[in-house]
Order: sequence, then structure tokens, then C-alpha cells
Amino acid sequence: MLYTSALFSAVHLLTLALGLGAVWARGRALHHVDVPAVLRADNAWGVAAVLWLVTGLTRVFGGLEKGADWYLSNPTFWVKLCLFGLIMALEVWPMATFIRWRIARGRGNPPELRHVAVLARINDVELALTLAIPFVAAAMARGISLY
Repeated sequence: MLYTSALFSAVHLLTLALGLGAVWARGRALHHVDVPAVLRADNAWGVAAVLWLVTGLTRVFGGLEKGADWYLSNPTFWVKLCLFGLIMALEVWPMATFIRWRIARGRGNPPELRHVAVLARINDVELALTLAIPFVAAAMARGISLY
């Protein structure tokens, strides 16, 4: 169980490199209106989100770490979860937009780019929130309460 716990912890942390790289690259591509690069980076951002969800839920509810009761009663955990939830809420419109871009490109049509500047700003906020999460996680792991 100890090795499994360490493996899930490591993957959860390493996903930060994938996620930060992806959201940064997507933002850069949006600012340069490079649609193929946006979609490649968005794929990596999606993989990171899935990895965070799977490893995070397993760590909390899979009996690998401190236990669900510890996490669910920890206010700092809820701050971390709220940051992640805010990122996911902000991601709804970009995700739907990029799906439409993929469909348009698949049909040989150009994607609708009129909101690319707003999408870039949303991405910048997501990047900042993603950067904040490790600081909250570090505080949580050390028993520091943000309340």
C-alpha cells in the first residue's frame, strides 16, 4: 500500500508539470492565434485534468493517504478543491469552443475566432489559479489552515 500511495502522490504532483505547461502553451497559442497549437495544448490540459481527478480522488477516497475524513474536515483542502472547481467552471466555455473548433476543422471550415482574446484572458486566469494550488496544497500537507 505504501508504494501505491507514493505512486499516486508522485503522479498527482508530476501532473502539475504537464498541466502548467499545457495551460501556459495554450495561452501563448491563443495570444498568437495559432489554432493547431491551441488544440494540441488543450489536449494536454485535458489529460492533466483527468489525471488530477483520478489521482486526487484515489488519494482521498482510496485509502491511500490520510483518509477521506481528514481531507473532508480540512478547511485548506476545501480551498484547494474550490480553486480546482473554479478552474473547471472557467474551462466550460473554452472547452466547448475548442470542441467546436475541432468540428469545424474536421469539416474543412475555419474555426470562429472572434472571442480568442477573451479565451486568452480566461486561460491566463486559469494559469494563475493553477499556480496557486500547489501553495495551498503545501500548506494543507503541513497542517496550516488558511482560515
